[in-house]
Amino acid sequence: MFEKNLEIGFLLDFYGDVLSERKRTVLDYYYNDDLSLAEIAEEIGISRQGVRELIKKSADELLFYEEKLGLARRFREAEEQARHLLEMMETARVDGEIRDAARRLMETVKG
Repeated sequence: MFEKNLEIGFLLDFYGDVLSERKRTVLDYYYNDDLSLAEIAEEIGISRQGVRELIKKSADELLFYEEKLGLARRFREAEEQARHLLEMMETARVDGEIRDAARRLMETVKG
């Protein structure tokens, strides 16, 4: 059975623009719109197996970019550090201006 790797949906947000339009569209249908392989095949006019292979190739390409560039990993690390900083500041009852700056940082990291 072909199972969804939800990490690919996350990587699509980071590297989707470097994929071809066709690959990006298929991954968007599959991960964001939750269409089945058959629905995607009908939508773009290829076989169900062709969709499966296109998803696999596209996912491999996204994993390659993440392996080489690490943008998603670094984003998660920055998000975790910002969350930890905010927790420490709230626990320590840090000055409101500093705490507000940390909250804005966290909101920026979350996008």
